[in-house]
Amino acid sequence: MILPPAAAPSFGVKLTRAEVGALIVLPNAVTIPHSDLVIDLAARHRLPAVYPYRFFVTSGGLVSYGIDVDEIHRQAASYVDRILNGSQAHDLPVQLASKFELVVNLKTAKTLGLAIPESFLQHADEVIE
Repeated sequence: MILPPAAAPSFGVKLTRAEVGALIVLPNAVTIPHSDLVIDLAARHRLPAVYPYRFFVTSGGLVSYGIDVDEIHRQAASYVDRILNGSQAHDLPVQLASKFELVVNLKTAKTLGLAIPESFLQHADEVIE
């Protein structure tokens, strides 16, 4: 459950009443621009959360699993190059993300009292300590 900033004061109460054990934060028009608020509320209410992009984790979130944004930009650049060299946009195939990354913040895990298994950490692309 993600609420807009105006609802933030009641956010924790609703989570407590619902007995929410963790959050999955989706990328959308509320969570991206208010990422610091989302991270702060999850931490304040001691809720582990999985985020869609690594910047959430480098800002204090617990774990992210999602597309590699730099790779998406490289893919977009190749499309721009093809269009500038004469290809028609409607002739280009749709491309899906092909590279995903897993980022774990051990400092946040420790703050939440969570022990992240070594087997999980071995799969991480980046571990922040």
